[in-house]
Amino acid sequence: MNDSPYVLRPIGRVESPLTDRESAPKQGDEGAPEAWLVFEPGVSEGLRDLRTGEEVMVLTWLDRASREVLAVHPRGDVTRPVTGVFSTRSPDRPKPIGLHRVTLVAVDVTKVGTRVRVQNLEALDGTPVLDVKPVLDPGAER
Repeated sequence: MNDSPYVLRPIGRVESPLTDRESAPKQGDEGAPEAWLVFEPGVSEGLRDLRTGEEVMVLTWLDRASREVLAVHPRGDVTRPVTGVFSTRSPDRPKPIGLHRVTLVAVDVTKVGTRVRVQNLEALDGTPVLDVKPVLDPGAER
């Protein structure tokens, strides 16, 4: 695979009690604790309309993932057949971008930046946040 000229710059990071990949849930709705998304001060204007109770998609860079993996046993279950990573939610993949559907619990705006508390985020502490996007209802205009 070729290295890309594209550069991804995080806009924040995850603060979570999850620090060990082995003990973290596989998906956010499988017992993930509440976590904070801590954003760089320069993106606060873009976060101003986030509201408690909304669902958003958070894109992360799974910085501790193996980038050489192309096939896995889904969910690490060796009784399941080996499957190509692009047909799984495995964090191990050539371009380890995480996609997380979370619910906003609190939005904390201070002079030094914005923090957003979320539910259902299985990302580990320190994981870089790349983007936040709204979850759109059918026919929604945003």
